[in-house]
Amino acid sequence: MVRRIKRAGLVVVGAALMAAASGCHGDAPCAGYGVVSGVGVLFDHRGYGDLTGGSYQLCARGECVKGALRRERITNVRLSLPRDVDPGSGPIRFRVTRKGEGKAVIDTSVDARLIHQTDGCGSNAYSRGLAFTKATGLTTKIPKSLSDAWMKQIRSLATASPDPSTPS
Repeated sequence: MVRRIKRAGLVVVGAALMAAASGCHGDAPCAGYGVVSGVGVLFDHRGYGDLTGGSYQLCARGECVKGALRRERITNVRLSLPRDVDPGSGPIRFRVTRKGEGKAVIDTSVDARLIHQTDGCGSNAYSRGLAFTKATGLTTKIPKSLSDAWMKQIRSLATASPDPSTPS
């Protein structure tokens, strides 16, 4: 009986230590995943023809990410930033170049502040979501229609059905 009480006490102490070490407190559940600093752009390809195989570049706070464009209507471009990034207003630049061309078809920037985020468990980061469409350019306001189309595209990739929003 005494052994069971000691074991139960050790389990409680161990759980308390893990909660304290992870920064979790109170009654809020903590998954322990944390948050990541970065900038993301939802890029709608409509109005630019076929950009498959072209490239994109996203730069902010002295960091850049480059990649190739796939055959899809909307590309989610993500740039990770250091945890200690300056959240103040600064330029975010987005470029797109067609496959085999040297000159960018899109080369734009916007000044934007990064937004503080926390997971409630002690992890903090600064990030910003943006959107690019031919009609609005690069903006910090993500149209609901674009985020809905992005979610529809993601769901279609999880099924055997072809993506209805993919350009022909």
